[in-house]
Amino acid sequence: MSEPVFSVIAPIYNELENLPLLYARVKEVMDSTGEPWELILVDDGSSDGSTDVMRSLSAEDERVRPVIFARNFGHQIAVTAGMDYSRGQAVTIIDADLQDPPEVILDLIAKWREGYQIVYAVRSEREGESWFKLTTASLFYKLIFKITDVKIPLNTGDFRLIDRKALDVINNMRERNRFLRGMGAWVGFKQIGVEYKRHARHAGQSHYPLKNMIRLALNAITGFSTYPLKLLTNGGVFLVGLSLVLLLIYLLLAIFNNFDLTYVLATWLTLIFLAGVLLIGMGILGEYIGRTYDEAKGRPLYIVAEGPKEPFDPTRLDNKINLEGTKNDEN
Repeated sequence: MSEPVFSVIAPIYNELENLPLLYARVKEVMDSTGEPWELILVDDGSSDGSTDVMRSLSAEDERVRPVIFARNFGHQIAVTAGMDYSRGQAVTIIDADLQDPPEVILDLIAKWREGYQIVYAVRSEREGESWFKLTTASLFYKLIFKITDVKIPLNTGDFRLIDRKALDVINNMRERNRFLRGMGAWVGFKQIGVEYKRHARHAGQSHYPLKNMIRLALNAITGFSTYPLKLLTNGGVFLVGLSLVLLLIYLLLAIFNNFDLTYVLATWLTLIFLAGVLLIGMGILGEYIGRTYDEAKGRPLYIVAEGPKEPFDPTRLDNKINLEGTKNDEN
């Protein structure tokens, strides 16, 4: 089998009903390119028989390469493993539920051939999603765009094509609390968006409930923004200033109007309010400290129980990478 030009990565978690159609549609699309390709299916601890289907597909078509985790590590880690094991010069990330149509990959490839190194898919329409999901998703993207240090395009997910040069840089970023679309924006390179209509899920239930969306948003904020810390500092300055102004007002009232300062209830309410602010601030700080703790433990991002050999080796790249892919000369 020749080295693939294109790699397609699909994280799999209990997608038994979607896998055969996913493979068929990806195969039809990628065969039409006339170039060698591979489909990397990363099993993120499935328990519904998806693993056996992946093995069967691999036995029928050597271009299908299953990577099977020892347990569930999460969507972003599963995508990371797929990127580590990919060999193509252009790597596409797609969900297995077929909400992101594989046929759009051809549009992404067309932009890549024009010289773009990251081509992200922009959701112009979202079919079959509830009002609550649409509203929370819209708020999520607007919040992330507003407060993160890098500008992450609105209405984009992980569905995108990444050139090998950009992918090697992203692969060298080994943080554990990962937000891949933020990492893609951070590395720069020549980027462009392609609009598409996101379809309803083909079968099964969503594996991204509200709690996972909140966790992803938290990773995005704490990984790419110090805004919460600045907000905490500004809030503290405001409260100190407000307390001094109120103290001055009360003193003037007490001096000129015999104003009684012994308001026990008001004092307790103030203390409770300030305690709540302090606890929220400690929680924000705790998130940043917790991320540092996770990085310091140095555990592997994932454990592969069964899969291809020779994944990405993060030690092969220096922290400084020039655009020609060689290490910078320090002298």
